[in-house]
Amino acid sequence: MNRRRFLANGALTLAALSGGLSIFAPIRANAQSAKVVIKYDWLMSNGQIGDIVAAKKGFFQAEGLEVEFSPGGPNSATVPPVVTGQAGLGQFSDSAQLLLARASGVPIKIIACGFRMAPFAFYSLPKAPIRAVKDMVGKRIGIQPTARYVLDAILLKNDIDPSSLTITNIGFDMTPLTTGQVDAVTGWITNTQALSVIGPDRIDLMMKDTGLPSYANVYFATDDAIDKHSDTLAKAMRAIAKGWSWTHEHPEDAVKLTVEAYPQLDLAVELKTIPRIMSLSFDETTAKDGWGTFDPQGIAEQISVYDKVGQFKSGPPKLDECFSTAILEMTAGDRPKIG
Repeated sequence: MNRRRFLANGALTLAALSGGLSIFAPIRANAQSAKVVIKYDWLMSNGQIGDIVAAKKGFFQAEGLEVEFSPGGPNSATVPPVVTGQAGLGQFSDSAQLLLARASGVPIKIIACGFRMAPFAFYSLPKAPIRAVKDMVGKRIGIQPTARYVLDAILLKNDIDPSSLTITNIGFDMTPLTTGQVDAVTGWITNTQALSVIGPDRIDLMMKDTGLPSYANVYFATDDAIDKHSDTLAKAMRAIAKGWSWTHEHPEDAVKLTVEAYPQLDLAVELKTIPRIMSLSFDETTAKDGWGTFDPQGIAEQISVYDKVGQFKSGPPKLDECFSTAILEMTAGDRPKIG
């Protein structure tokens, strides 16, 4: 999860600077379309398949937008380009990142959530199964050090004493589970290739089943952009929503378009992964309220739990400063209602 964290000191610096900067990517003089840069937290992959389809199928162009994707990576910061106006909007891997940023004074808000739940999960085997949080008691849990706060929050939410289990630091390699060094490892359910080493008997405990709410692939923009450029943001989200709708209707073709755009991706692996991507993107709530929706009460619960485990060094952010439903409301009739 270190790839989805940012330096708190950098966030505070940005908060101090943002008042005097242009927050939105400029529109070129006499241009026929608005230029919008989307800054992503990580490399372009299956989590951005709907966005990529929107570009490949011309949905952005149909909205009068010229869109540029700006991928992230291990040493890439997601917040600064958005706050300084180099990018019009960004995407975090997890909603907790935005809460941490807002608590540090960075003026950004959630405007939509691409995944209904975090793809983060605990993986175990039948010899020491972990099907619920209570099953962690007495077990050896291998987790990335920067994801430890997530485990702490889950244990707090379920009234479990951390000392009742053994917590071991691991990397992103799943072999400590297969070699018996630990009883569970953590990682993203969308990382099909890495998880393949565990084998067919793998038991998954998804984040959503731990009682801790979380959203992933979180689109965000600055307060200023939401106030002054809501029309452009709505056009971007409308096109992205259409991309996800098309992906749901044509999953295999969407994978092929994505691999064509980003040849470093493995076609066979991505074809295996696309059903999981769809299950993360659509559920009974999106069937009612449309793709991209989120529940503010879930965000409020996250704030409360993360505050109790000491994640907010300067105090928790205010709930109403963490999100805006304005863009979702502006695109309500266009976002696909699929579940």
